[in-house]
Amino acid sequence: MNKKKLIACLTGIALFAGTLTGCAAGGAKTTEPITLTVWTYYSGEQLDVFNALVDSFNDTVGKEKGIIVESSSQGSVNELESNVMDAAQEKVGASDMPNIFSAYADTAYKLDEMGQVVDLSDYLTDEEKDAYIDAYLKEGDFSGDGSIKIFPSAKSTELLFLNKTDWDGFADATGVSEVDLETVEGLVDTAEKYYNWTDEQTEEPDDGKAFFGRDAMANYMFVGAKQLGVTLFEVENGKMKLNFDKDTVRKLWDNYYVPYVKGYFSSSGRFRSDDIKTGNILAYTGSTSSATFFPKQVMTSETESHDIELEVLPTPEFAGGEKWAVQQGAGMVVTKGSDDEIKASVEFLKWFTEPENNTGFSVGSGYLPVTRKATDMVGIRKGGTELSASMDAVLTEAVKTVNNNELYTTPAFEGGQEARSVLEYAMSDIADADRQTVQERINEGQSMEEAVADFISDEYFDNWYEETLTKLQAYEDGQ
Repeated sequence: MNKKKLIACLTGIALFAGTLTGCAAGGAKTTEPITLTVWTYYSGEQLDVFNALVDSFNDTVGKEKGIIVESSSQGSVNELESNVMDAAQEKVGASDMPNIFSAYADTAYKLDEMGQVVDLSDYLTDEEKDAYIDAYLKEGDFSGDGSIKIFPSAKSTELLFLNKTDWDGFADATGVSEVDLETVEGLVDTAEKYYNWTDEQTEEPDDGKAFFGRDAMANYMFVGAKQLGVTLFEVENGKMKLNFDKDTVRKLWDNYYVPYVKGYFSSSGRFRSDDIKTGNILAYTGSTSSATFFPKQVMTSETESHDIELEVLPTPEFAGGEKWAVQQGAGMVVTKGSDDEIKASVEFLKWFTEPENNTGFSVGSGYLPVTRKATDMVGIRKGGTELSASMDAVLTEAVKTVNNNELYTTPAFEGGQEARSVLEYAMSDIADADRQTVQERINEGQSMEEAVADFISDEYFDNWYEETLTKLQAYEDGQ
């Protein structure tokens, strides 16, 4: 389904929803409309679909209730956070604070500590709260008393995205199957086979190709540890206790760093979907929302390309591990303002998360709906918005992941964003740097075994572990 048809369909859904809605946020139509500003980090098709819904709200429910929503994309997540913090601190040249903005827990927590965030628990009835998936509401309950500092609007989890076209040739030649990709260990073994298979197709030794890459390394660390029975960051009352269990971390290391320095894994583009497009990898683990960026072609050179088909699979899990999957996707934070502005903000967010509207956004963006009623493929398919085959596959696997696993997101705490950043880069940066050294050694005539020997020793891991442990300890107990 093309973008114009999708947006037109969303508009129709919203118009229908508007005919079923009452006349005013407070029971009577206001004489002066309330204008709300909403800041997001959406881009591309996600932004188009969101803006279409905003326009539909303004033309229907907003018009009836005297609410005008103005949406603005602030660029990337980091740019959005920077702009929000500048506004909150009233820096020279900063824009006024938005009424609503997209935020992850760490950013929302910082703004809450500054007194900028509204607790929305009193603005929703118990029945309205029960409509949302519990884990999504709990993400914004910083104090553990039922507060709602983040309104769930669109969520995602992680899946394995596979270039099925080129996979089929590899599978036919080697006998591997998609079953081999169900576990982390199976993924590593398959990646080694792919490296060796591609290496055999050239005369040069040790020049095989990488099979796999991943976005969001911190998710691998946190969720992988949970599957192995360890919670790296235990958080209570905004303070973190570190559980950087060495045996657990070693298993994470052996199943990412080691295959990476051997060339079985890779990350060269800004995102792993970019690496799929250039043919540098065949598969990656990433957010469901990244599906909209999965390429339709692989560019093998400036003049040569070939079409590829997307296959969507569950994210590999550690063999015999506990059933955990990541919960991600920013929610919406309502900032301090007049009571009328807060009520109007809640009115818009409730409308946006009504199943028919939230499902429309999901179909166009790869995000998951946030209510129990909408998190069902039967309901999504009947939502009135046509699903492409690829998005149907994405949402189907995402719904299975949500329903078949415990969902994990890192709780917010003082210094949480910085501590997460340590895990995001500590292993991936050194893996990338060391892989470059290994490649240089191979180019100079060393064998793979000789080139990687220094990097896969116990001593090398121990040094990295102690260095990373020290960095993380700086954020323990709010230090």
